[in-house]
Amino acid sequence: MTTTRYLIIDKPDEVYLKIEAEADIRRELGQYFTFEVPGFKFMPQYRARQWDGKIRLFSYANGKIYAGLYPYIVKWCEENNVQVVDGSKIKDVPVDEKHIDSFIKALKIPNIEVRDYQREAFVHSIVKNRCLLLSPTASGKSLIIYLMLIFNLLRLKDKKQDKILIIVPTTSLVEQLFKDFKDYGYNSERNVHKIYQGHEKETNKRVVITTWQSVYNLPKKWFSDYGMVIGDEAHLFKAMSLTKIMTKLDKCKYRIGLTGTLDGTKTHKLVLEGLFGTVNKVVSTSELQESGKLAALKIICLILKHDKNASHMLKDKTYQEEMDYLVSNEKRNKYIRNLTLSLQGNTLCLFQYVEKHGKILKELIEKKADKHNIFYVHGGVEADEREKIREITEKSDNAIIIASYGTFSTGINIRNLHNIVFSSPSKSRIRNLQSIGRGLRLKDNNSAATLYDIADDLTHNEKENYTLAHFRERINIYNDEDFEYEIHNVELK
Repeated sequence: MTTTRYLIIDKPDEVYLKIEAEADIRRELGQYFTFEVPGFKFMPQYRARQWDGKIRLFSYANGKIYAGLYPYIVKWCEENNVQVVDGSKIKDVPVDEKHIDSFIKALKIPNIEVRDYQREAFVHSIVKNRCLLLSPTASGKSLIIYLMLIFNLLRLKDKKQDKILIIVPTTSLVEQLFKDFKDYGYNSERNVHKIYQGHEKETNKRVVITTWQSVYNLPKKWFSDYGMVIGDEAHLFKAMSLTKIMTKLDKCKYRIGLTGTLDGTKTHKLVLEGLFGTVNKVVSTSELQESGKLAALKIICLILKHDKNASHMLKDKTYQEEMDYLVSNEKRNKYIRNLTLSLQGNTLCLFQYVEKHGKILKELIEKKADKHNIFYVHGGVEADEREKIREITEKSDNAIIIASYGTFSTGINIRNLHNIVFSSPSKSRIRNLQSIGRGLRLKDNNSAATLYDIADDLTHNEKENYTLAHFRERINIYNDEDFEYEIHNVELK
């Protein structure tokens, strides 16, 4: 006789589900939601034996698990013959399509047409209440956010939690969203409160746009009036500080994340889905390019072949030692300078280290620049100055922006960018795709962009160097995204 196995799901708040089941079921569920963190063996906590390198999304001790993982729990129960007693009240919200069309029409957004995929993403967010929208850079995420904002201001009216919190990673994005809402016809000055360094945290306004750095240490009480949270650049929410914000929003019913890309790991995806909801792919970069909504992208990979002495010298060095050699290499930096100055149109040259590399490139390029407008951007440059640079560049055709990945790879929209130069090697999927996105917006006079991906060959006796291996990872990314690319070998002289 087969004994029926039961699992009871309850939802005590908007962050967690509470699971009740026999000990063996809880153990099995715990194993199912346990993952090794990629690269954990190299992390200090693991090396110090303070952590086993695993992330556990289900707590065996108290039965708690992120509410966004509800579909995975139901699926696991179905696959393991476990009967669910569901008290979570998590269900889809029916939508009247005619009502949606009337709503969008009533907004009277000037000179902008809501694209089909933007409408579908908006509808999905209403149906699901919580979700993670995967939409590439330059796909018009700010318009999707605006549609959700206005709809949910109406939906939350007269509710105790009637405010909407929009979280972004940078002050530039705070200002950009504020301006975008104005462009869509919204009275941002009257209705939107901005929070970043130096701004007041308290407000009676129902819409707040903030950097996560400005609010993550605020007490839980501060978050109690918010009925909706929108996390832009949601891939960053795996960080402890951002997770902390999401868990303080325990009365917040509507939880929407937007991102251009995920890092490709199951762990990262499930953490974000737990905080927001399951992933919904809005549209792909290739689809937008094929339909003429994004610029075509050409990738030129330049593999710099270093001499044998350098290869021999670095054969037993660490990754950081290799990086230090590359960013300080005079021949390499002059090659980047000459390449950057030879390009037609506006160029974004991205680097990783400010003092060790960015400053050197800036000085080299400035000395040889003739008719170019040269801008140097890093974390120390204020948001209003970055905005000025962006505005100047959009009206120019010969600007060179030498910028750190951290400041310009994410969230800066330049609609008149023709070239991108990767001057520092990286294998980060998110960083690379976000950086590429800077060049995909349609230009007034050109519908194509070119990425120059600089790699370095320091192979010694068939042993591949670290950064060349990272270049192989970037090629995998280009293949996954169906980007066209060509590879050229260059003798570094």
